[in-house]
Amino acid sequence: MPIQSPFHPRTAELCTSMRWKEWAGYYAVSSYEASHEIEYAAVRHSAGLIDVTPLFKYNVYGSDATEFLTKIMAKNISKLKIGQVSYCCWCDDEGELMDDGTVTRLEENYYRVTAAEPCLYWFNLFTRGLEITLEDVTADYGGLAIQGPNSRKILDQICTPLISDLKFFWSMKSKIAGHEVLVTRTGYTGDLGYEVWVENQNALAIYDAISVAGDAFGLRPLGLDALDITRVEAGFIMNGVDYFSANHCLIDERKSTPYEVGLGWTVSLKDRGSFIGHQRLRQEKSQGAEWGFVGLVMDWDDMERLYADFDLPPQICSHAWRDGRPVYNLAGDFIGQATSGAWSPLLKKNLALATLKSEYCQEGTELYMELTVEYQRLKVKAVVTKTPFYNPKRKRQ
Repeated sequence: MPIQSPFHPRTAELCTSMRWKEWAGYYAVSSYEASHEIEYAAVRHSAGLIDVTPLFKYNVYGSDATEFLTKIMAKNISKLKIGQVSYCCWCDDEGELMDDGTVTRLEENYYRVTAAEPCLYWFNLFTRGLEITLEDVTADYGGLAIQGPNSRKILDQICTPLISDLKFFWSMKSKIAGHEVLVTRTGYTGDLGYEVWVENQNALAIYDAISVAGDAFGLRPLGLDALDITRVEAGFIMNGVDYFSANHCLIDERKSTPYEVGLGWTVSLKDRGSFIGHQRLRQEKSQGAEWGFVGLVMDWDDMERLYADFDLPPQICSHAWRDGRPVYNLAGDFIGQATSGAWSPLLKKNLALATLKSEYCQEGTELYMELTVEYQRLKVKAVVTKTPFYNPKRKRQ
């Protein structure tokens, strides 16, 4: 049975739809009202507040903490400065993805790792001979992501010191309602945004303070349905949807390397010794990956034509989809799969994220994606597009 996050007394009261999902063993709101569209509009035009407590959180500290993380992460963690946050991935010995998340350097030899899946057992496999302590603090801290163009203004009403000068992917300690919090300039919406990490006993006071400060700006609580659309617009991958952890794959074809899912930029190879999976990653960097990760935009006119053949208007689902859809070249040959997608209310486009054979990943390449109309599996035209689809300048400013 799912457990409650420290913010549950507030989120449960606000969730009039009674629509919940289970996220990593926690209750998580799908949408607070009958439709998620108001929440989506809020996060894109003002601000949204989402409970991200279910993310797994690990403290890593000790004199060998930097050496340990540099060994297991594909990115060179030793280059992180105190206060800096890095988006990272980690692989098995064969260079296949295990998970992705963030690493925050809190002190010289003190880090916090967030992850989508439980990783403590796997991390512990590589601690032998090192002066290091690993702590699972998932149940000790709550997390709130405040995302959207007004997120900075809202937090500056209540944070001491102010967070207005906090740089993209950096962290700082602050106080809200007299309670110490860790604020990171990170998020999963592809927009200006922050994540606030707080000890459980202070969680409700923090939630209330942010909510009150946000009232004047139109802040709304945000559920997973709206969040999923924003992450597709941002071109962000999701473990278990756009790729699968090598730890769970029954066949090799399901596994992926960072280069095959668009995370090659998180791999540090230059001026670096060995790390977990480095041999495969060096080889793939040199020879090129078999697969690539791209965005697709479906051709609206072609989609409209396919529905018109059945005397129907185009059917657009308001939710993001994750069911996976085959992708074909113009000759009709299977070349990959679209793993998630959504209609973007802001961009007015039908978007998808896809893993394709590398030779078809060039921007502008025309393809076909499977589309089901009246139980018949048809093919709709699509074009390869760079991600992110949505990338406002304020995200990094």
